[in-house]
Amino acid sequence: MFEQQAFTEYMNNTVDAWAIDDDLESENEENDIDKEEPFISKQAVQEVAKRVIHEHKTRNESEKVTLEASSVRRPVASSSSSTACPGIGIRLGQHPSSKTMVPVRFTNQVRSTITTIPDIDSQKENKFKQIFEQSHVDLNELRKTSWNGIPKQFRAEAWKLLCGYLPAKVDRRDDTLKRKRDEYWSYVSQYYHTRSESVHQDTFRQIHIDIPRMNPLMPIFQQLVVQELFERILFIWAIRHPASGYVQGINDLVTPFFVVFLSEFIDNDVEIENFDIGSLPEEHLRIIEADSYWCTSSLLDGIQDNYTFAQPGIQYKVRTLEELIKRIDDPLYRHLKTQHIEFLQFAFRWMNNLLMRELPVRCTIRLWDTYHAEQDGFSHFHLYICAAFLVRFSKDLLREKDFQGLLLLLQNLPTHSWTSDDISILTAEAYQLKVMFANAPRHLS
Repeated sequence: MFEQQAFTEYMNNTVDAWAIDDDLESENEENDIDKEEPFISKQAVQEVAKRVIHEHKTRNESEKVTLEASSVRRPVASSSSSTACPGIGIRLGQHPSSKTMVPVRFTNQVRSTITTIPDIDSQKENKFKQIFEQSHVDLNELRKTSWNGIPKQFRAEAWKLLCGYLPAKVDRRDDTLKRKRDEYWSYVSQYYHTRSESVHQDTFRQIHIDIPRMNPLMPIFQQLVVQELFERILFIWAIRHPASGYVQGINDLVTPFFVVFLSEFIDNDVEIENFDIGSLPEEHLRIIEADSYWCTSSLLDGIQDNYTFAQPGIQYKVRTLEELIKRIDDPLYRHLKTQHIEFLQFAFRWMNNLLMRELPVRCTIRLWDTYHAEQDGFSHFHLYICAAFLVRFSKDLLREKDFQGLLLLLQNLPTHSWTSDDISILTAEAYQLKVMFANAPRHLS
């Protein structure tokens, strides 16, 4: 009940927190193509975020109840009792009180008992409908509306628009999509056959090894058609980006786009895990593949220094994360240092895979709604998400008294039962950190 009240308050307040002044809206409506920071009522969001964060952090002390999403049970060491899987950490398969994973099922029903959520969802859907009915989509308005999550039926189109792949003007879309999709398949014809040449053998071999390891508990990713689709996307991207080439971790970043764009061609309430992608027409598969390639490329363009030689972007972000934790949770920082835990030992993966190995796929997709809505969401806001994510488990980590226990927990944080509610709280916490530190970078130097 406590968490429901806190989340209800957050959602009710943030519905209006993104409002833009009418005069400013009319003045800027012609400039919606520029990737500007959404005009947000920072005071409203920050006040609500502070209340939600405070209530969430003090709930255990006031009620002595452990939140389901952050309750920690040490994974059993035996490999037979747990299975690693990207996006869900460790599956506590044989723990007597562990919960089964919630399937990636596309539905607009929110898994929550909060009675006000359906009304909020209806308002949100109407808002998106109004945005997409325009002959020229207002991208700034789309960003503001997308920040708190995008309804399933609008997500694919919204992501394509926010990636810059789909034109804001409706009358330009058909020609643009045809041209870009044809361009991708021309790359496949031009380059894919070279994967067996000596100069590219190592690259393709690594891609071929990595793909079956993605989401091993989701049968759809073990289908040959899906694996070959990913191989083409990743190989073509590597060939066309020689500065970095293919680096392990990039393969994970295709997954959310693939799942979201696949959802355009399947019914609601279908469990993606077991969907037979071979049942789709070839034309639909080609569209999904080309769109996934271009949107993944757009994402990687903004974080390419994560994957160039020595991965300097990740090194910098891990150092900044460490300094940020020192500022906002000194007891946790000192505890990690006392136990000789280096941030690179766990946070490198968080930056390399954008937390995809730590969260269920459904939560990653919800988080990416916010990343697409934020200016530099994948490159900059992600840092604050990682900080909020680590602090979320601060009390659990402080209870671990040795190096082995700490590292095991850090590498297998129990998020398998997380929902969109948890991601909304996480983004609120991260937004507060951004407001505190983004305009004062010297505090992190």
